[in-house]
Amino acid sequence: MSHTPPETTLSSEQITELVERILSAGTLPPIVQAGHPALRQRAAAYDGQLSAVQLDGLISLMREVMHEAPGVGLAAPQLGIPLQIAVVEDQYDVDPEAAALRKRSPLEFLAIVNPRYTPLGTDMASFYEGCLSLNGLQAVVARPEKVLLEFQAPDGSGVQREFEGWQARIVQHETDHLNGVLYVDRAQLRSLSSNAEYAAHWAGPGIGKASEGLGFDAGPAGISVR
Repeated sequence: MSHTPPETTLSSEQITELVERILSAGTLPPIVQAGHPALRQRAAAYDGQLSAVQLDGLISLMREVMHEAPGVGLAAPQLGIPLQIAVVEDQYDVDPEAAALRKRSPLEFLAIVNPRYTPLGTDMASFYEGCLSLNGLQAVVARPEKVLLEFQAPDGSGVQREFEGWQARIVQHETDHLNGVLYVDRAQLRSLSSNAEYAAHWAGPGIGKASEGLGFDAGPAGISVR
């Protein structure tokens, strides 16, 4: 069943005050967890609510939180900030077999503002996916194999860039966050596993063993909000 998440209830002034409070705290903010309203509302488009110094500070802080977690992406709503800003970076050494199957290659740090993605072609890829805002869980999500991401760089310039494989999965996941969508909305829920049970039973380059053992197919599921 398709559903459109509501818009954020915070005003531009409240968002600016929230960002300044987080930047002034002097500590890394916590990553909010499922149930926080910022994760279930459409974030406000970024249109200059922050000064250049605040924007740079927020992006730097988000990168630090992402590294500390650790993760390969972080959206502003995951800090409780309903703004359409996310950061991505994937520099992890991974098993070569898994990297080849998942088409996972290093992704240099990138800050994306007001992103939107469009599938390119009809090929889908299904793999286990996790989220820093749903600690300790992962599930299989079918996503377009290749997408066109349209976004703004922090300096306001418009960018169009194609992503494929695991990089495409990362930018889709983070863009979804900015629209109030969590990966479980798109997941095969029968595949849902704790990290410990996944490691004990289903870890591997692909999802064939989990699909058979848990009784799910690899097709798309959930809502279609982008």
